[in-house]
Amino acid sequence: MTPILNRLRGRRPLPLAGRAVLITGAGSGIGRLMALEAARRGAAVVHVWDRDDAAARTVAAEVAALGARGEAACVDVTDTAAVEAAAARAEAVDVLVNNAGVVTGTPLLETTEEGIRRTFEVNALAGYWTTRALLPGMLERGRGAVVTVASAAGLVGVARQTDYSASKHAAVGFAESLRAELRRADAPVTSLVVCPFYISTGMFAGVRTKVPALLPILEPEAVAAQVVDAVEAGRERLVLPPAVQLIAPLRALPVPAFDRVMDVLGVNRAMDGFTGRR
Repeated sequence: MTPILNRLRGRRPLPLAGRAVLITGAGSGIGRLMALEAARRGAAVVHVWDRDDAAARTVAAEVAALGARGEAACVDVTDTAAVEAAAARAEAVDVLVNNAGVVTGTPLLETTEEGIRRTFEVNALAGYWTTRALLPGMLERGRGAVVTVASAAGLVGVARQTDYSASKHAAVGFAESLRAELRRADAPVTSLVVCPFYISTGMFAGVRTKVPALLPILEPEAVAAQVVDAVEAGRERLVLPPAVQLIAPLRALPVPAFDRVMDVLGVNRAMDGFTGRR
């Protein structure tokens, strides 16, 4: 029954056993956990890209301990030449996970020009450079998945995230437009966008949720497993937790009413205690 349902849903399952996976920002946090999860699922090789060479090498060793080949590379994903060079060295990548991300967590007037530019370069533009470098090989081999790790903040604006939220809106638009292009071309490659609420990693240390029953702070191990599940199932959208999906129908409300609902849910107070990585 599952193959029939997949065809009806237009899905292209991609089991990771024997595949090559490349994850950006994989030296720590959710990126590291996805790398380890891919290794557990039988991936043949996991490419660990990170700006921190030592962290990348450590994770690659952890991947190897789980039975896959771990390949570490120190790559600044905002540097197109560096991305192209590293991609040329990576063997036949089947799954690209655009995971690298940064956050400033400051109000607009306190955010520096450098911080704003860096946020967009890492969270939005880097996905273009990595995908342009690796997608042609996937198309040639007739299989693949491009995963864009966006955010629930890519679905609704959030106070103290004028740069982060906007960059994640851009990431969502990129993934959806890429999906449309691939579907129109009947290409054998999936574009999956992931939109999680806050994850309890150091990146968003200090954030709080007003309604944990609806919007819990997510456990990173569970998120990593669900992302890999989504890749293997050929899904094209993963929103966590499910309550975040209510944002779309709530958009039909008048703006003041929509804003009031967001206030009731505490969306614009979540960053009040934000400290981020120290």
